[in-house]
Amino acid sequence: MSPKHVVFKKVSRDKSLSVYMAKRDFVDHGDFVDPVDGVIVIDPMLRRAKKVYVMLSCTFRYGRQDVDVMGVAFRRDLLLVTRQVYPELQDKDKLTHTKTQKKLLQKLGPDAFPFFFEFPDHLPCSVALQPGPSDVGKKCAVEFEVKAFCGHSQDEKDKQSSVRLSIRKIQFSPGDSDRVPVAETTFEFLMSDKPLRVKLSLEKETFYHGEPVRVDVEINNSSSRNIKDITLSVDQVTNIVLYSNDKYVKSVAREETMDSVPPGTSLKKIYTLFPLLIHNKDRRGLALDGPLKHEDTNLASSSIVKQEVLKEVQGILVTYKVVVKMMASGAVGSSEVSLELPFRLMNPNPETGKLVHISC
Repeated sequence: MSPKHVVFKKVSRDKSLSVYMAKRDFVDHGDFVDPVDGVIVIDPMLRRAKKVYVMLSCTFRYGRQDVDVMGVAFRRDLLLVTRQVYPELQDKDKLTHTKTQKKLLQKLGPDAFPFFFEFPDHLPCSVALQPGPSDVGKKCAVEFEVKAFCGHSQDEKDKQSSVRLSIRKIQFSPGDSDRVPVAETTFEFLMSDKPLRVKLSLEKETFYHGEPVRVDVEINNSSSRNIKDITLSVDQVTNIVLYSNDKYVKSVAREETMDSVPPGTSLKKIYTLFPLLIHNKDRRGLALDGPLKHEDTNLASSSIVKQEVLKEVQGILVTYKVVVKMMASGAVGSSEVSLELPFRLMNPNPETGKLVHISC
């Protein structure tokens, strides 16, 4: 996340516009989203001839920007809001400014003008699919951007006098829950009088990026089958819901064991999995928290969709689950049985004071 007491600055090619922002990560708190605010410094010569605008956008991309198939472009603007900054529609001295804006306006002088956007709460969070090593161009992503530009109207944009600054909309864990995730099921086999019972449980519902995921596995094998080749994994499930409802399931942590459970025996064991991006570099299609330029990121956080918001406008939805698979072999052949248990993978809320060492 962006460090405190840092001001981000971006300047146009012709040096006529400079955008200042105190942060580039904006948090969705559930009942509200941090507003987007900043200050723009405008060259006096530019102000004599043109108007200056600032735009907040949220864009969903599904493939390269130039791809257009049968008249359908794989890009959709989920939000486009434009504000005229100069000439001022209201005296800036009469506006209510944030603390950062007040400090910047005092320091930057009369050529500085504030801008402010309320973030709609129905928008998705920043997320991107990791491109492969040979992929070029724009990646599949939900992206946010602040753009400042000048022109005689907001439809006229001078590329030399424009500034683009990427920002992110993020969510933190909603807090600790007393719920302990548990899944259990019974398998019955041909020519076996008694069943196989499998139970999975986790110590909590939400894990933080960088934390190990400990899985408690209980197998009670009353059947005549021999249970072997027990494999555990953390699977990331990514749904592209805006266009085609594509689904990608990728294992981000995996352990193949030599454990077995012969007929009439049981197994109770805790396995530890480490779902980390560092173990999944260059894997095409893996969902990541939307990265800012030159900054590291992590596996995408679990999506939390509000009840009143349609899932179809979220662009990309990400969930996680623990999966255990095993082979049940017997005299009449072998069959694979499996059980899965969903959980959340998120960043901790800094306000709770919980810190987790993140290894990506």
